Amino acid sequence: MTASEISPEVAQMRTPDHEVQSYLINRWSPRSMTGESMSEEELAPLFEAARWSPSSYNAQPWKFLYAHRDTPEWDLFYNLMVEFNQMWTKNASVLLVVLSKKTSDNGHSNQTHSFDTGAAWMSLALEGSARGLVVHGMSGFDYEKAQKTLEIPEDYQVEAMIAVGKRAPKEALPEAIQERELPSNRKPITTFTSQGKFQ
Repeated sequence: MTASEISPEVAQMRTPDHEVQSYLINRWSPRSMTGESMSEEELAPLFEAARWSPSSYNAQPWKFLYAHRDTPEWDLFYNLMVEFNQMWTKNASVLLVVLSKKTSDNGHSNQTHSFDTGAAWMSLALEGSARGLVVHGMSGFDYEKAQKTLEIPEDYQVEAMIAVGKRAPKEALPEAIQERELPSNRKPITTFTSQGKFQ
């Protein structure tokens, strides 16, 4: 990885300590979107990326429910979110709810359902970022309401929501949140790794 492979916008805020693929550093979670619609053909590659994610016993426990803007389903998804997230997701192209199936096909408990679904989300996010799209994951919504409103079966766990859209300048955001529109840095790896026992 060379410094030139990191986008100038990201390079102002992030400097990796070790050599990794630049697409990992360049991925971040903007909020500003144009409000343009997105076709199924534009969205499909993100799901294709998620499709190839690793999972225990190849169970592939992830499921993505989604709604395009200007469709009858949009309000079902939009009204799940807290007011702060509604402020900026109103300009998203697509809203998604991410689920994981808690049981395997044989009916046994799948202990890694959330772990595996997280891998699928990351694949989706990286593909969207590589295409210049906003792909922003959220926990700020009503999980119980999502389960009920979207008629999600009991053996599925609601994990998160995602907003996807076409990128806009930060000035398209409400003024109160424009200052947040920049890549965040990360803790050093020594803060989340321990050789041997927990330290």
